[in-house]
Amino acid sequence: MKYIVPALVVLAIGSAATAAAVLGAETDAVPTNASPIYGVTLPDGYRNWELVAPALEGDPLHELRAVVGNKIAMDAYRIGTLPFPDGTVLVKLAWKRVQSPEFEPASVPGAATTVQVMVKDSTRYESTGGWGFGRFINGKPVDQAQHETCFACHEAQVRGHDYVFTRYAP
Repeated sequence: MKYIVPALVVLAIGSAATAAAVLGAETDAVPTNASPIYGVTLPDGYRNWELVAPALEGDPLHELRAVVGNKIAMDAYRIGTLPFPDGTVLVKLAWKRVQSPEFEPASVPGAATTVQVMVKDSTRYESTGGWGFGRFINGKPVDQAQHETCFACHEAQVRGHDYVFTRYAP
């Protein structure tokens, strides 16, 4: 039994470090890979998260997209929780849409375009509906001007769905 307490301490420290990395928690040094304005970073292991839904973007982007969510997000989607709870993280991956060379009617992912992240922290991001945003190209955050448009678009179009466009595809 004497080993349980140290193991729990290590688990708690690891969980806090993971949460701080995703939320871009304030420290003495701001991570160089954090988004401007919100301080959001790419979460570790997001490529292994569950699929929330795919999407097809038409003109002018011509993209294939997939939104994945962490466990908190997926649990909320499955039971229809709105607003999403703090700790929810959604990641949208996008690729140029190209015609399949093997099957003409099909589209397949081409070059990656962006990875976009939404992090729910109702205290930290109170002025933006509880959400922090990050846009990344090749793992690096894009400029501040592109981040300034994130919340305005979500607020104008999906305020009634806790500022989230993507619906769960069961």
